[in-house]
Amino acid sequence: MSRVVEDLLRECAPRVLGALARRRGDFALAEDAVQEALLSAARHWPVDGLPDDPRAWLTRVAERRMTDLVRSEAARRRRELAVFREPPPGDVVDHDDTLVVLFLCGHPDLTPASAIALTLRAVGGLTTAEIARAFLVPEATMAQRISRAKQKLRGARFAPPGAEEWASRLRSVLHVLYLIFNEGYTSSAGGSLHRTELSGEAIRLARLLHARLPADGEVAGLLALMLLTDARRPARTRPDGSLVPLAEQDRARWDQALIVEGVGLITEAVERGAVGEYQVQASIAALHDDARRAEDTDWPQILGMYGLLERMTGNPVVSLNRAVAVAMVHGPAAGLALVDELEPRLPGHHRLDAVRAHLDEMAGDADAAVRHYRIAAARTTSTPEQRYLVDRAARLAR
Repeated sequence: MSRVVEDLLRECAPRVLGALARRRGDFALAEDAVQEALLSAARHWPVDGLPDDPRAWLTRVAERRMTDLVRSEAARRRRELAVFREPPPGDVVDHDDTLVVLFLCGHPDLTPASAIALTLRAVGGLTTAEIARAFLVPEATMAQRISRAKQKLRGARFAPPGAEEWASRLRSVLHVLYLIFNEGYTSSAGGSLHRTELSGEAIRLARLLHARLPADGEVAGLLALMLLTDARRPARTRPDGSLVPLAEQDRARWDQALIVEGVGLITEAVERGAVGEYQVQASIAALHDDARRAEDTDWPQILGMYGLLERMTGNPVVSLNRAVAVAMVHGPAAGLALVDELEPRLPGHHRLDAVRAHLDEMAGDADAAVRHYRIAAARTTSTPEQRYLVDRAARLAR
């Protein structure tokens, strides 16, 4: 399937789904019908050419499939068939419900794993097989996860959240997009450091959300964070796929266009007033990207921002990142003391040992660094990270 067709399907999918769900009032059934329409388009468009109105084509096919699904069920329940009517032609395809679909997929009742899977399928246009491959699980497992998510949403009102639930629902949506991006930027398992189909999709959806909510500082902050982080991706791996840590990256390979866009977004967002956690994270990323050399990094300012972020979130991973900043400003002993305090909050987490090993190395304690690099390597499920940690230990053990 060509890139043009793939991008067009992803753009159309949530709008067609929103139109059908709004018209029929059944999100789960509409989602099944849209998926079959997408598969039909993927088969026919590359051969027959693009239709004059791709969205209308998808809507007609999905509506016919939805009718078939309802009629099949109605064959067993005639009473339901009697009340089902074919929708009249109208301007349903011209109404963009993408944001509503995105908010529905980020429903607070769903687990993060289910919300991610449903968002990628319903809004991202990925097939169940593609999502399963991305998360290294069998397709049947992912199909069950998506099915359970849709069952939880059965009967949910297909409409933008009311004013009283807007803030909590938006927070859930942003969190889902953040998790999708992180999994794509640093894969938690498998042989590849990046899964660009996930990080790219998260950026696309964040752009879509920002276009609809341009005045929301946290939406802008999340998009800026993604752009400023993804800008470093070209320098994160060597030709053999091995990991290159931030301090050793060739910064000339960073994507300057993304950096300029991300800095512009976060600067404008922060100037509006109240600052949220995504804006703080984006500001930290901007400081890293602004340094022409690793030694030019403004670690005192980064340390101050991590302190603010830690107070905002109480997240132990944020505290671990602050420990690194403390070490860069006040020395490795100060950072190691903070890492020791985090042990009960991050038991068995490979990053705790990886940071401890890095700070031991900074302190000149090669034996301790080797030991903790090896422990971290044994605990991570990411092959590139494991190779990096093992190589680091081997270099110090010589």
